[in-house]
Amino acid sequence: MNKLTSFLFCFVVLFSSCKSPQKNPNIILIMTDDQGWYDAGFNGNMQIKTPNLDLLASNGVIFNRFYSASAVCSPTRASLITGRNPLRMDIPYANSGHMKTEEITISELLVEEGYATGHFGKWHLGILSKDIPDANRGGKAAFLKDYSIPSEHGYDTFFCTESKVPTYDPMVYPKEFIEGESLRYGWRAVEKDSTNDYGTFYWKGENQRETNNVSGDDSRVIMDRVIPFIEGAHEKDQPFFSTIWFHTPHLPVVTDSLFRNEYADLDLPEQLYYGSITAMDQQVGRLWKALESAGIADETIIFFCSDNGPEERTPGSAGAFRGRKRSLYEGGVRVPAFVTWKGNIEGGRRIDFPAFTSDYLPTIIDLLGLQYPDSRPLDGTSILKAIQGEETVRHKAMGFICKPQTSWVSHQYKLIGNENLQSFELYDLLADPSEKNDVIKEFPEVAKTLEAELKEWHRSVQSSSNGMDY
Repeated sequence: MNKLTSFLFCFVVLFSSCKSPQKNPNIILIMTDDQGWYDAGFNGNMQIKTPNLDLLASNGVIFNRFYSASAVCSPTRASLITGRNPLRMDIPYANSGHMKTEEITISELLVEEGYATGHFGKWHLGILSKDIPDANRGGKAAFLKDYSIPSEHGYDTFFCTESKVPTYDPMVYPKEFIEGESLRYGWRAVEKDSTNDYGTFYWKGENQRETNNVSGDDSRVIMDRVIPFIEGAHEKDQPFFSTIWFHTPHLPVVTDSLFRNEYADLDLPEQLYYGSITAMDQQVGRLWKALESAGIADETIIFFCSDNGPEERTPGSAGAFRGRKRSLYEGGVRVPAFVTWKGNIEGGRRIDFPAFTSDYLPTIIDLLGLQYPDSRPLDGTSILKAIQGEETVRHKAMGFICKPQTSWVSHQYKLIGNENLQSFELYDLLADPSEKNDVIKEFPEVAKTLEAELKEWHRSVQSSSNGMDY
């Protein structure tokens, strides 16, 4: 063997003995719909049964102060996948606007990194049909401009509805209601063929409706698509990114007898509402088992949160916090949330670091060592160091706009007023998380500083809304 051959042989042996570069983690963003801060066992609720969420949360990091970027659903969803306030892309409220192709989404960034990408469940960022009447806006002439499907925003695979559906038998509702039931609130799952079409569809591609396996528990219907997506990516040795947006527990809540019986000693509203959450929790457990069976649980980071606070006049609870859905007081935007990554994030911790849905994109690109490919403003910031326990104070304030309110939240204070930037209140969230005492007269200089920051941020949001970012 000559010297060159000997050198090459030794190089090959040395190279082959080295570990391959660490594979990028799989990333799952789970979002529930209208689940209040207190509607989970891991936040202290002893009545609602969420054993699988509780287990994942206990093995990860639970956020005491995690916020949805809006007090209603569509805007929060827009913030989650873009890292930006939803009014920057003209999605101010539920069933308004659509996700614009000019926006940069997490899924688009991760496709470039070789990820398989899939969206499952609720979409609510545009209509899914131009021709067929569907849900709130689909197929209606006035909303054709809002056609915007997940595959236009970086998702290889999707299975979703435009907006809400019943949480059991999602495509139908009963021809007759019995005592305690209503079309708005919910009903006992119909156990006989006596239904009307609810007026919604599941879509799996452009002009492709799904008609198979769309009955029974809605969370199970969704998970039946998620798991094959994960298994397919794993078979290809491809990292995956998935947004799983359950409809539960958005009204109408519908629950079968199995999960109603978990709460047989309670009144029907609680049986339906709590039962739907427990049914959804079971599917989260099924997801975790699938990850463990595939041997990729420790390669997968899971973020969990709700899209806003609990709906009015439901058993849903924001706990000690003021307000509910549609309010920028804490109960409308402080939501249950955790992150877990087996073997990579120290679990068993609760943190007080304030974070919100706009932080997801910056955190993910930080985690993967990527650069955001544009100079447009991001409203979120990476919370990776906070998750790792290396940072305890948030330095970038969080702005919120949800008609008729606006607010500016720092690590300690919340300035809240009307959307015209008048009539402000000030709360010390560290001393008074229930927002019982307006301290604006005690700390006028704090209020003045926060008001100036809020107004400057509003100008930036308006500039984006006017298309200046594109």
